[in-house]
Amino acid sequence: MAKRSDATRTRLNRDAIIASAVSLADTEGLEAVTIRRLAQEHGVTPMAMYWHFNDKDSLLDGLADHLIAAVELPEPGDGGWDERLHDVLRAFLAAIRPHPAFAGLALRRILASEAGLRIAERVLEQLRQAGFSAGKAAEVGTFLVCGIVALVASDPTPGTWPAGEDRDQMIRDKRARLESLSPERYPNVIAAGPDLVVCRDTDEYFALNLDLLVQGVRGIRRG
Repeated sequence: MAKRSDATRTRLNRDAIIASAVSLADTEGLEAVTIRRLAQEHGVTPMAMYWHFNDKDSLLDGLADHLIAAVELPEPGDGGWDERLHDVLRAFLAAIRPHPAFAGLALRRILASEAGLRIAERVLEQLRQAGFSAGKAAEVGTFLVCGIVALVASDPTPGTWPAGEDRDQMIRDKRARLESLSPERYPNVIAAGPDLVVCRDTDEYFALNLDLLVQGVRGIRRG
């Protein structure tokens, strides 16, 4: 029995568990990620999992580290501080965007892992070059990172749109509800109705919101 246990621990490594947790969270949501469920996925007892993760919190930390480690920070460019800041935030967005169900976990490890500290250092560096004090850079940088996470976690498109005729019917129903509104009270909602009810082009949607965040920082700096 001891040999079988040793073989199981060798096969069931930390990376394999995290990969399963990522897949489970992506398909069923973060609430589905439990020690017991992952043990079932790997055909082992829950006790076997504790060789790699002490508890649920350490498992979530592992997921957070996975997100942050996937950030491919760009080499500093020749542009202004705002362009370099945009590049860093875009890299962060690209890493967490595929995982809206647990994107928020990244916040728990930004200042607790080497990869997260590198991200924080780059963001703060650009804000300090923009002229912000250390304290104000901390406030703005925290807002930017949280803003990216919120953007991904609240993405209106993943998993919300059926396909085929069901999708078309959903769009027709939503459009009909907006068109039935009072034009005196909601003229702008009605005018924007055709664009409000359709599934957005996600690349354009995220690019626009990233630009809004950076332009907001520019506006604060000018003020």
